[in-house]
Amino acid sequence: MKLLITGAESYVGTTVADYIHEHRPEWTIYQLDVRTEKWKEHDFSDYNAIYHVAGLAHRKITSDIEPLYYKVNRDLAIAIARKAKDSGIKQFIFMSTMGVYSYDETYVDYSTPTNPDNAYGMSKLQAEKELEKLACDHFVVSIVRPPMIYGKGCRGNYNALRKIALKSPVFPKVNNQLSMLYIDNLSELIMQIVEKPKNGLLFPQNAELVNTSDWVKCIADEHGKKIYLSRFLEICQSLQINF
Repeated sequence: MKLLITGAESYVGTTVADYIHEHRPEWTIYQLDVRTEKWKEHDFSDYNAIYHVAGLAHRKITSDIEPLYYKVNRDLAIAIARKAKDSGIKQFIFMSTMGVYSYDETYVDYSTPTNPDNAYGMSKLQAEKELEKLACDHFVVSIVRPPMIYGKGCRGNYNALRKIALKSPVFPKVNNQLSMLYIDNLSELIMQIVEKPKNGLLFPQNAELVNTSDWVKCIADEHGKKIYLSRFLEICQSLQINF
């Protein structure tokens, strides 16, 4: 089995590659840098599948940056998928996001309507729609919508929560239930769907939901830090009071 992962040096791409190397040492995995146009010169024809993880996230969305979200998250994904299909690759796995839903949604399933709140979610959703048009009997398109990913060395929202847990003595006590995804669970999913290609949407998540406040306190406790969960801060947050 030969797998091409787009997004050299990305946390998800590298971690998934390491996991598969450990569990399927006979596989050949190549991580391709797609930050320049040189990726177009790479021969795709020798691979069984592409896992496209390259994307733009966690950058403040300003009027200058917003077009870049669409260029990277939508246009680049579509261009790579088209080249993959033309090269005879049988499967394209797209790393999307739960950001295609509104942040006001507390529970998401297959019937939940998409309603992204920003350019990150919208660019991913527009990419999904175009990629679905490429799917056919000989070109499987798997769209993965993960929640917050966590694991050793991870970046993004989990890392932001971790920094708060280790530095702040207080955190709002919120009443929510969030889905999360351990990076090894994502890696196992990718390995399985490369072996058994599956068209359409995939919603990987851990079996148990997590309360944000409890999660932050758990991180603090694991590092010997004390943190107070404040109901007052939650009230201020709900009233949009800024300190």
